[in-house]
Formats: sequence, C-alpha cells, structure tokens
Amino acid sequence: MTIVGFHNSHEQVHPAALLAASQRAEQAGFDAAMCSDHWAPWSVRQGHSGFAWTWLGAAMATTRLPFGVVNAPGQRYHPAIVAQAVASLAAMFPGRFWVALGSGENVNEHITGARWPAKTERDARLRECVDIIRALLDGEEVTHHGLVTVDRAKLWTLPEEKPLLIGPAVTPATARAHAGWADGLVTVNQSPEVLEQVVHEYRAAGGRGQVALQVHVSWAPDADAALAVAREQFRSQVIGPPVAWDLDTPEAFDQVGEHVSDDTVRRTVLVDHDPARLADRLSELAAIGFDAIYLHQVATDPVPNHDKHDDVAPTSTPRSATLEAFVDMAAEHVLPQLKQVTA
Repeated sequence: MTIVGFHNSHEQVHPAALLAASQRAEQAGFDAAMCSDHWAPWSVRQGHSGFAWTWLGAAMATTRLPFGVVNAPGQRYHPAIVAQAVASLAAMFPGRFWVALGSGENVNEHITGARWPAKTERDARLRECVDIIRALLDGEEVTHHGLVTVDRAKLWTLPEEKPLLIGPAVTPATARAHAGWADGLVTVNQSPEVLEQVVHEYRAAGGRGQVALQVHVSWAPDADAALAVAREQFRSQVIGPPVAWDLDTPEAFDQVGEHVSDDTVRRTVLVDHDPARLADRLSELAAIGFDAIYLHQVATDPVPNHDKHDDVAPTSTPRSATLEAFVDMAAEHVLPQLKQVTA
C-alpha cells in the first residue's frame, strides 16, 4: 500500500497556516508529511520562507505524523549543525523523522557571501557532509579537512533510533549516484518516462529503502481556477536544472518565468478540477514504483486568525482552492484510492 503524505511549502505559505494545514491533513487521513527548507521563495508572488527547523518542532509536537525535510548541508548550513538538528528531532520523536540531503540551490546559498561552486564540486561537498553527519549520528568525534572543515565535533544528545538520510534526485544520474550512500530516495513529478528511469537507476545501483515522490498539484473546483493558481504560484518554478540551481534571487526566477506557457506549467504541475481524474493520475504515478507519494497543493492559505496582518503576502488563491479545501477534497476522493496502489 502507498503511503500518502502532505507536503508543506515554506516558500508559499506562512508557517502558522502550514501548521494548521498539517494538523488538518492528519485528521483527514494523510499518513505522513514533509517540508521544504528554503531561505527565499521561488517567486516574489509566493512571498514567504519560514525557518523549517523551528517549524518542524512545532509540527511534530502537535501531530503524530512522521516528517521529513529536504536540506542542503555545506554552505548555508554547516554539516555539524545539521547533524545536531537532526539528532534532536529524532531524539524527541523516535522513528518519525528523516532528512533528505542535497547539493543545494543558489537562491538559498548565496546569502553566505561564499562563491557558488560548480555542480561537480557541490556533489563532492555533499558526500563529505553526508559522511560527517552519519559519523556524528554514530556518536563519533569528527575532525575533517576538505571542502568543509570540522574540528573535534561530537553530538552529546543522540537519538535511540537513527534517522534516515535520504537522497533527493531529479535526474536518473543523480539517483544512481545517491544509491551508494542513501537510506532511501525522494524525487519530484516529471514525465512518467523520466520517473521510471529515476527509480530504475536507483534500484539497479543497489539503492535501498523506500522511494518517494513529491507531486505538485493545482486543484480547484473549476478548470480555470486550477490553472490560474498553478500559473500564479508555480510558473517561476517550472524551470529545471541546471538553470534552477544557479539563479540567485526570486526576482530572477520571476523574470525567467515571465513567458512560460500553460503547457509548460501543466508538465510540472498536475492541474485538475476533477477529483476522480486527479486520483487516477496520481495512482498511475505511484504505480511506477513509489512506496510513498507526497501531495503538494501549490496554493496558499491565509494566516489563521491573522487575515488582516499587513505582513501577509497577498494571494489571489480562491477560497475553494486553499490548502484546507484541498485536504478535505483529497480525504474524500484521493486518499482512499491512492493508498491502495501497490508499486
């Protein structure tokens, strides 16, 4: 049976609204949750970027869901600090936390003022960080001199159950490379043919653990509203690698997304107004070979009890397409079918 999770997009939604959405998702029957870890949104229109690690403590304390987060150690985060954050959450919530470790995007990492390395160097830095984090979680004292430096680091609070270190991959080549170290794989929706290659390359290279898929969805009760939400919130994020890795500001993403076509948006986001058809489309993706599928409704919600705050980014998301409305729709029309899919 497929694990169905709820994705929390910090780039788009105020952390208070995300917290309410995760709590509602648990009540609606979602099995798990995950979140992004960004410094900046992908678009000025999205208008948020709360701190994932603070939010995770609140989310895990107020639900019973297992959670994961996608993180990029090595530049904005020192790997020892990532290890400490991971260990603390895993110690407080045994068996409920995983972290996906990637090579990062410049839109988040440039804030340190350090140069943005080439992809080959970022990949090598990631492997060093993975080894450092794993050694620290094993209770070792770590000193390391390489693309990152660690001096006599040791974790003093260790979890009884080690959290999984997951490999995030968009391309088949990255999936194959992660097979050598990862406890599982997570990827994002793209063409079924590419997804099949991603799963195959990971498994063929000896990749272990679960393989998960995050799916961007834009659902609304009518077709025009569903497409409008997808265009408003996600047209700047349909640009794939390597361009997406190297752009350094939300404004740059907005410029690149200025003339994105509706067809391009639809290739990245499952745009639909028919719940039954959406359930079928998601089930087909899960059947490719995914153990878990995380649904990301690319809409925004007002902040609970703070709708009039001036610091809340404006949104044209109709009330019928908010996270709350999506969760309720999914509970009735999507989850029962999707959970029955066997990879």
